[in-house]
Amino acid sequence: MIDIKNVSKSYLMGDTVVKALDDVSFHVEEKEFVSIVGPSGSGKSTLMNILGCLDIPDSGSYSFNNIEVEKAKDNALAEIRNKNVGFIFQNFNLLPKLNAIENVEVPLLYRGLGPKDCRRIALEYLEKVGLKGREKHRPNQLSGGQQQRVAIARALAGKPNLILADEPTGALDSKTSIEILQLIKELNQQGHTIILITHDNNIASQAARVVKIIDGKLYK
Repeated sequence: MIDIKNVSKSYLMGDTVVKALDDVSFHVEEKEFVSIVGPSGSGKSTLMNILGCLDIPDSGSYSFNNIEVEKAKDNALAEIRNKNVGFIFQNFNLLPKLNAIENVEVPLLYRGLGPKDCRRIALEYLEKVGLKGREKHRPNQLSGGQQQRVAIARALAGKPNLILADEPTGALDSKTSIEILQLIKELNQQGHTIILITHDNNIASQAARVVKIIDGKLYK
């Protein structure tokens, strides 16, 4: 499903060139649950951005479902993200003026689905993540764990090939973190491919496979 070969990525910070990824190779099979663990500044975010088609490498290749991502143009990358990748972020990234249903509907509307279909799908996935009865609540009316469940419903609603979870428990208390991690594991058991990015070894260990990233290099 995912095949990254000899990928490198550098950024210019002032007068200094920083190598965020250094000759990284990485393979993920369909329906796998893999975690990428590393400290701050290790290259995790850069790798996630490339995996999620938010950025492209300077060198090397990235094949996603047989699509050569590094050769894709911006509009093609946007289409890949919208149709194939579901994102779960540390800070939820919900739109504050929209309620739970409307937040889940947003990517579906971008796909061109009609309002009735968007509403039906949003309600279905909010129920799946345990938020039946809270569909009309705005983010500031929900707990952190409930907001993350809305974000998970939004990620799932488009039935993506890949779910990228970037520090999904970073803004949550320990009890809620356990609940969210359990939900993510259940999603994997249901057949979703999941890549979890974290700095926490305990959280990383919840995945079936753990790889480490340090100073832009990947260690299996």
